[in-house]
Amino acid sequence: MASVVGHAPAVMVRGLGLSMDGQCIFDNLDGTFPAARLTVLLGGSGIGKTTLLRLVAGLIVPDTGGISAGDGLPLSGRVGWMGQNDMLLPWARVDDNVMLGSRLRGEPPDRARAHDLLDQVGLSASRTALPSALSGGMRQRVALARVLYENRPVVLMDEPFSALDSLTRLRMHELAARMLSGCTTILITHDPLEACRMAQALFMMGGAPVRLSPLSLPLSGGMDIPRAVDDPVLLSAQADLWRRMLAS
Repeated sequence: MASVVGHAPAVMVRGLGLSMDGQCIFDNLDGTFPAARLTVLLGGSGIGKTTLLRLVAGLIVPDTGGISAGDGLPLSGRVGWMGQNDMLLPWARVDDNVMLGSRLRGEPPDRARAHDLLDQVGLSASRTALPSALSGGMRQRVALARVLYENRPVVLMDEPFSALDSLTRLRMHELAARMLSGCTTILITHDPLEACRMAQALFMMGGAPVRLSPLSLPLSGGMDIPRAVDDPVLLSAQADLWRRMLAS
């Protein structure tokens, strides 16, 4: 991912307003997601986290306000998406799934790049396999390789690890933190442990109307992620996040 380091912009939300089916989702929402950092959005179900990511991706147009890049350039064409569902095409080989974006755009696929990324996520032996032959964790690694193949400086992750078992999730944290270094990444999670391990910036979404509240937690390691899962400071911060979520 060295090609995007230094070019990943901050993402700025200003005066954002959105109503859907007669219901107000956001009203004058503000926040800034820092450049080249992994930001975690934490909050309860139905609060609007996925809707906010869809707005950043340009999949929804707000009623008022807007979302912009800190470098003044359009966000369009610079955003990658990784969701909770891996969305692999069941009839396509693993490497063809990684190169799907190229094929959809009518571009020549870069098989060498796809294979290099699969090597990096530990799936070199599964390049020609079908998704049905892979475990859930392996499928999510293919999905990670696919979003990295797109080489976008802004990456949106909508609970991408929530369906995995605890051990596989911890391993995916290691992989994602390493391979997304230098990107402006926004990660949605319901899991305070995941938030404490992965956040270089942390926001709680809540309230009526919904607000983005930046949280500052005492965490070891500064910006180095993922943080050790058995770190007493992390465990204390996790407990604090649980209390805040229950209170909200």
